[in-house]
Amino acid sequence: MDRVKSSMQQVPNAIPKVIRRTGGANSLELEKENFERGQAVSINKAINTQEVAVKEKHARTCILGTHHEKGAHTFWAAVNRLPLSSNAVLCWKFCHVFHKLLRDGHPSVIKDSMRNKADLTDMSRMWGHLSEGYGKLCSIYLKLLITKMEFHIKNPRFPGNLQMSNRQLDEAGENDVNNFFQLTVEMFDYLECELNLFLGVFSSLDMSRSVSVTAAGQCRLAPLIQVILDSSHLYDYTVKLLFKLHSCLPADTLQGHRDRFQEQFKKLKSLFYRSSNLQYFKRLIQIPQLPENPPNFLRASALSEHISPVVVIPAESSSPESEHVVETDDLVDTDVPVLPAALETKFDDLFGTSAAIDPFNFNSQNGMRKDDKDRLIEQLTREIQALKEELESFRLESGRLCQALRGRVSELEAELAEQSHLRLQAAGESEFLKAELDDLRRVREDTEKEQRSLTEIEKKAQANEQRYTKLKEKYTELVQSHADLLRKNAEVTRQMTVARAAQDEVDAVRREMQEKVKAAQEAADRQEREQLDQLQELQRELVSSRVELDSLKTTMASSQQSSEVLSTQLVALESEKAELVQSLSKVEAELAVRGEELEQVQTSLATERESGVKTAEALQNQLNEKESREQALESQLEAARWSSLQGAVEEAEKIIQDSLAQIDDPAHISCTSSADYLASRCQASLDCMDRLNSTRETFLADNTGVSELVRVVTQCGHLVGDTIVQGSATSHMVPVEQADALSESVKSCGAEALAVLGQMKQQDSLAAADNSKLKAALEAILATAEKLRPRGLELQQGELGDLVEQEMAATSAAVESAAARIEEMLNKSRAVDTGIKMEVNERILASCTELMQAIKELILSSKTLQRDIVESGRGAASMKEFYAKNSRWTEGLISASKAVGWGATVMVDAADLVVQGKGKFEELMVCSHEIAASTAQLVAASKVKADKDSTNLHRLQHASRGVTQATAAVVASTKSGKSQIEETDTMDFSSMTLTQIKRQEMDAQVLVLELETRLQKERERLGELRKKHYELAGVAEGWGEGEEGTG
Repeated sequence: MDRVKSSMQQVPNAIPKVIRRTGGANSLELEKENFERGQAVSINKAINTQEVAVKEKHARTCILGTHHEKGAHTFWAAVNRLPLSSNAVLCWKFCHVFHKLLRDGHPSVIKDSMRNKADLTDMSRMWGHLSEGYGKLCSIYLKLLITKMEFHIKNPRFPGNLQMSNRQLDEAGENDVNNFFQLTVEMFDYLECELNLFLGVFSSLDMSRSVSVTAAGQCRLAPLIQVILDSSHLYDYTVKLLFKLHSCLPADTLQGHRDRFQEQFKKLKSLFYRSSNLQYFKRLIQIPQLPENPPNFLRASALSEHISPVVVIPAESSSPESEHVVETDDLVDTDVPVLPAALETKFDDLFGTSAAIDPFNFNSQNGMRKDDKDRLIEQLTREIQALKEELESFRLESGRLCQALRGRVSELEAELAEQSHLRLQAAGESEFLKAELDDLRRVREDTEKEQRSLTEIEKKAQANEQRYTKLKEKYTELVQSHADLLRKNAEVTRQMTVARAAQDEVDAVRREMQEKVKAAQEAADRQEREQLDQLQELQRELVSSRVELDSLKTTMASSQQSSEVLSTQLVALESEKAELVQSLSKVEAELAVRGEELEQVQTSLATERESGVKTAEALQNQLNEKESREQALESQLEAARWSSLQGAVEEAEKIIQDSLAQIDDPAHISCTSSADYLASRCQASLDCMDRLNSTRETFLADNTGVSELVRVVTQCGHLVGDTIVQGSATSHMVPVEQADALSESVKSCGAEALAVLGQMKQQDSLAAADNSKLKAALEAILATAEKLRPRGLELQQGELGDLVEQEMAATSAAVESAAARIEEMLNKSRAVDTGIKMEVNERILASCTELMQAIKELILSSKTLQRDIVESGRGAASMKEFYAKNSRWTEGLISASKAVGWGATVMVDAADLVVQGKGKFEELMVCSHEIAASTAQLVAASKVKADKDSTNLHRLQHASRGVTQATAAVVASTKSGKSQIEETDTMDFSSMTLTQIKRQEMDAQVLVLELETRLQKERERLGELRKKHYELAGVAEGWGEGEEGTG
């Protein structure tokens, strides 16, 4: 800009000559034509095919032309006629001139040039096909210019030369941390393009020779002056923005920014050092040296140690020619040197007006020749003229140097004033930092925990995703083999079912035949008994009849004497006898029939017995055949069961061997896991070991339960293999000694698992298989994992879910209570206070009320977003299970909710004290900042698992911006009220004497020195407190437990 100013100062000297040359033609058309002609000449002289550096005077004419027409239309009209795509040197010099115009030209140059962005992009792509020479450099330079234009279009507050004050830099971000974050990323991209051009130019030069003194080398090095100017400002602004971001965001969130800054810092420092050693740059520019180490952004006091790099360009250093800026012969007469009027007057006073031409007029005296005295006078005259010119050049040079020094003095005075302002501001903020430190300590602990857990979860998710892909392939193969085994098992089971059904059918037929034979035998015996009983009854009747007959004969013999009396009785008896004989014959005939029937029954019974025996023999033969076939099927089934078991054991061995092989795989070194997940895998493996013992004993007792044993063996192989992989991944995140111990435990676990599976493969050693050593190895891994687990995560599942709801409800209640108290205080203040105090109190309490309303809106939006997150992420699990599964995220919500509720309560207390006149305005501002930080923590905790396209997430972000604006309003109203009240206590020095004023001035200087010393001590104390904070945070997270366990 100094060169531009000096060039603009030279233009009025040429205007009278232009007017004299035009002969009074001062119309607008002629003036425009002359302007366009002059610009075209300068552009063509600046951008040509000669491999020499662009002359500063031609570039300055182009810059002044943009200010004259307030744009770059003439420049682009001339450039579009140049063959930039066919000559690399021509394109390179165009880029150099265009870069100067973007920096020092009129602000409208950037907007006018954006119309040609597409052409520049195509040209960059075209030159990018060349791998060496100017073509590659042109491609890089064009990308840099496009990036510069896009940056200034996105950020119109930044001028083309990037010169801004700290206040303007703060205004560019609009006090929004998101804007500062995005602005830092854009500056990183901008600086990356600058460094690429730097490296491209240096890599294209042969640095073993003095290339900086050659015309070709200077042609390539000349544009780097603009790059150095841009890079110094970008580096300074990046450092200040990173310190500002670290004061608002957690350190883990800005890890990527710090890494990128470290890389660019090393490159920029190296390039500045190499450039400062080149002879070409030593006379044109004073390149600053960056500090030995980059700034420590984790230490806020390091900002005071940062020194902005200042690039010094000596006045007119880049244009050694003393020619005038206007080059057209028809506009400017360059034949007669223009001398200052003072010098001409002084020379005429000494030697007379005509002495310089012919002091004694010897030439007119009769044509005589000049003598020695005349020659001496002429020689002295020429020497005087030369000395006058040399004196004038010295005066001009001294004037330029004085102007440069005055500019440098002005810059230093401005920097001194800024440093004094910063010192006073730091003195005022020291008390503010004291009060803020205790609150930030607690917030910092919770935030760092959440950020670390978030980083671990992201790394774990990446590792799990890779491992899931591998395991999915293995699982597909295992599922296929398991399906084949299940199909074989189902076929064997079906054959056994058919055999058992045939055996049951044979047993049923045999039992039915036996029952039939037994029933026939019982029926024959029963009939035989009945016939015997009937025969015995008939025999008894026959005997009784015979007895009666004998008695009758005896009676007849005894009663012969009374024959007459008994004749009738005899007739009756004879008739009865005939009847009895007849009945006897009937009985005998019936008895004979019964005997024949008995013989027939006995014959049929014998026949049935013979047929039953034959049927029983045939059924027995069939049963024997069934039993033999069943034994064969049983042997085949047993062989199939054992083969399926062996297949499952072999698959489990392959899984474990693959897991052991992954430990030694170099690609596995980048995989990490957590102690919590390792402990869960170990516990699942131990549970599976118990089920393996029970199913093995069941199989030994009854070998029909092989399917359950196959399932358990396969599951054990998966779980033990996963435990081995997770143990190795966990060892990558712990100290070396614990990592070695954990690796040895994992390897021993794999060896024991292979030994147990080897015993189970043999049928004779299956009963003797012992997994006690394997369980001991798993328990050792589990114990190690428990030692590595961070403390403070012992909440139960139900407690976490309930605690989230309780804390959100408590936060809402605290905010409602705070709003009610603020309303009550506002009513009291209106009733008691008057004048300025009432106005200040009403303004502060009104801003506090708006802040409470914004916080309530934020809490409602956070609850809605949390419900969406839980509903979309819990699946079939309950809400409490989802909170327990994501315990780190849940604890972040709890911590953020507590911080918001606590901040609202403390702010109301501080506002109450301020209204009563007992509190400090600074306490209210600190509370406002604390609430803003707490709400930012709540928003960050809610955004972790939310979908980026969620409507509720956008509503939450809008509510967060509302809280930020309300917080800024509270701080602004507090500062305004404080200044308004302090205005009443004005300082009156009218009644003081000179001695008293001098005395108070000395006291004020002493107080300033004391405050500066105290500020330095407080900064050191702040650094020590942060160190202690990091140590306590490490103890709370369990960083030292692993070392104690190994010791």
